[in-house]
Amino acid sequence: MSTTTAVRRRRHTLYFLEWAAAQRPVHLDTDIDMTRVQEHRAAARAAGRRYSVVSYLLYAAGRVLDRHPEANAVMAPGWPGALRRPSIVRFDGVTAKLALDRPVEGERTVLSALVPGLETANLREIQERVDRYRGEQAAELPEFKGVRTLGRLPVPLGRAAFAAALRDPVRRAGVFGTVSVSSLGHRAVDGFHSAGGTAVTLCAGRVVDRPVVRDGAVVAAPMMRLGLTFDHRVIDGATAADVLSDLHHTMETFDDGTWAPDPGPREADHDLRPLGGGLEQGTR
Repeated sequence: MSTTTAVRRRRHTLYFLEWAAAQRPVHLDTDIDMTRVQEHRAAARAAGRRYSVVSYLLYAAGRVLDRHPEANAVMAPGWPGALRRPSIVRFDGVTAKLALDRPVEGERTVLSALVPGLETANLREIQERVDRYRGEQAAELPEFKGVRTLGRLPVPLGRAAFAAALRDPVRRAGVFGTVSVSSLGHRAVDGFHSAGGTAVTLCAGRVVDRPVVRDGAVVAAPMMRLGLTFDHRVIDGATAADVLSDLHHTMETFDDGTWAPDPGPREADHDLRPLGGGLEQGTR
């Protein structure tokens, strides 16, 4: 026996996958030592504040993409086309499209929440925005009205409405964000890759103690695998590697200026602040 079920609440995901098929994804990854982030989280908890791992990643992504504007961009529609030259639109601000696993009218669904202004937002502001989307009632928020509507429209109209919303690349940041962020670290997932429809997609796995070498000795450290998928139409591998390296450095030397541990032997030879000065899904 087999059962055929009509897809309704996930139609927006299917429309997205059809649209995103034009991307040319290439995948990179790195392992990040989360010692500084975990120390910061512990100090914040002691002060009565909670920060999720994904908020640190959003903070870092905002600063890094602001330093690499060529990766905070999108391929304008119409290319490749016989009569149009290729063009790329770069965005002034950094807006994350944060993937959320939430039920929509009883059906498990991926929602995309926008977190704007990441190039200047502080960690507390980012966490407050992330907290807005916690809980199973997130799908009822006004910003997800479009998702609910797409599930009710006839498929031809829904597909056309989805395409129309993304037609103007200048307005894309307010509809689709400028960088995609996803996390599966709440499960036993070390690493993964996805293409989120933006020039850069960041995918965070779990934080788990692993053996690392420090000063010639093997010790345990909290490590997180960070995947970066980039659209090769928008940037090349060297640029993507620069972005990932900057993210790696920014996360490992995290300091938002509100609290920092005393530099121990490991930190003594490192700049304790991220590149460019002050710093600032699934939600861990």
